[in-house]
Amino acid sequence: MKIWKEIQGWGLAVGIGFLLSLIIGIFVIQPYKVDGHSMEPTLNDNQRIYAWKIRHTLDQLPDYEDVVIIDSRVDRDRTLMDDLKEHPLIRIVSGTSDNEIFYVKRVIGLAGDRIEIKDGSVYRNGEKLVEPYIKEQMVDTGVDQSWEIPEDHIFVLGDNRNHSSDSRVIGPIPKNHIMGIYTKN
Repeated sequence: MKIWKEIQGWGLAVGIGFLLSLIIGIFVIQPYKVDGHSMEPTLNDNQRIYAWKIRHTLDQLPDYEDVVIIDSRVDRDRTLMDDLKEHPLIRIVSGTSDNEIFYVKRVIGLAGDRIEIKDGSVYRNGEKLVEPYIKEQMVDTGVDQSWEIPEDHIFVLGDNRNHSSDSRVIGPIPKNHIMGIYTKN
């Protein structure tokens, strides 16, 4: 009888710990791993980072130059079930890994902005951006590009522009696809 009560006590403690971990991971802070070289020199391949999710939880947009983690599947709606399924503990238990769907990128444009890429440079609302964080000058493809950022969306680019799949490829990112904002460990 005493052993059974001990097991119940430990089971309850483990269950509460698991539930708290889910709540913290979904709504407050979550670890991610950088996959690739698109954010060099700021972040390196396989670097572990933490993302604050408070703005995501409160449905707020990040600021210019914030480094964010996004869900790159912009052609579909995100739900709370996505947040639950993508929690690290759930992925460990289920044996799944979705690192390739999460991109780590820098916010270049917010809703209402016009982003242009011409002559290998980025312009926001007609002004050329000064970007000391990029790895190297972007290769000029000879094709000018421009985007109008819709309401509740952001525009993101990797710091290693010549080796980054970002909003130039997948388009503006819906607000609910912003998983969190990178914070230094």
